Amino acid sequence: MRAVIYEQFREPLSIRNVSDPVPSDDGVVIAVKATGVCRSDWHGWMGHDPDIRVPHVPGHELAGEIASTGRSVSRWKVGDRVTVPFVCACGACRPCRSGNQQICDQQFQPGFTHWGSFAEYVAIQRADLNLVGVPEELSYDTAACLGCRFATSFRAIVDLAHVTQGQWVAVHGCGGVGLSAIMIAQALGARVIAIDVADNKLEFARSIGAEATLNAREQANIPAAVGELTRHGADVSIDALGSTETCFNSIACLAKRGRHIQIGLLAGKSGRPNLPMDQVVAKELEILGSHGMQAHRYPAMLELIRAGRVQPARLVTRTISLEECISALPGMARDSCVGVTIINSF
Repeated sequence: MRAVIYEQFREPLSIRNVSDPVPSDDGVVIAVKATGVCRSDWHGWMGHDPDIRVPHVPGHELAGEIASTGRSVSRWKVGDRVTVPFVCACGACRPCRSGNQQICDQQFQPGFTHWGSFAEYVAIQRADLNLVGVPEELSYDTAACLGCRFATSFRAIVDLAHVTQGQWVAVHGCGGVGLSAIMIAQALGARVIAIDVADNKLEFARSIGAEATLNAREQANIPAAVGELTRHGADVSIDALGSTETCFNSIACLAKRGRHIQIGLLAGKSGRPNLPMDQVVAKELEILGSHGMQAHRYPAMLELIRAGRVQPARLVTRTISLEECISALPGMARDSCVGVTIINSF
């Protein structure tokens, strides 16, 4: 099969012909029809993930058709349309037994712990536990959005923040995960403030439901600006970028008893940011993380899509080929494109 590979971190990527994967007894091989180019893939290429061993094939947001199955797989057959959470669980550890497969102790992550979906085929372990069926009415391009960014935002907004109608939600960073959070929060009746440094991203955020926008390059004090808009601070705030500044601002802009959800990855030295803990105590704030979503929670998300309350297809603004990914992935740090980029030509 053809696959995008990097031999060393931060070094150029290339396309190589490598052996087709073979399914494990409990796994499947998926013919990849679409896969998202996510900032987490960029973090992996930069060397920020200790689980990655080079040479490596990135890619973790995927949708496709089952090409072959292992002998112990019972729920799936060749030809089924599927997607998969980027965290594939074992089903037996303590977090899994509590229903929290997204933080499985023995997790399998395509594109991180194993070769991923920037390829014609990808092998997925523990298929009966982890695969999610893709409805016929959902395109592969749209389904590929659901493995990481959209699902992680759904869990953050719905399961962790418990956003309700009329609440103020601040979203710091309007990349794919931030735009997903905006769309989902707006569908629940929240009043959303989108925060970014790029006017084109803020304009797009308004088009999918943000009530107000703030340009962080033009606002010297984002927490104060959020307080002025809301009169009391945000009820929920999402750091969808992952930087010391956005993390601090997200916590500092909260109203009393507010919830901060950290989605964006803080890599390297940024992983230990200075936080306004005085406010956390005085306001009784909550600080939570959202690390993907369990396969068993996908039906609730798919129902929201089926009902037309959210339209993740609107987030897909660019489709590229496997060849174009070679420059697209390294360029993510300076990419000004709005929305989600999908590889759908292999």
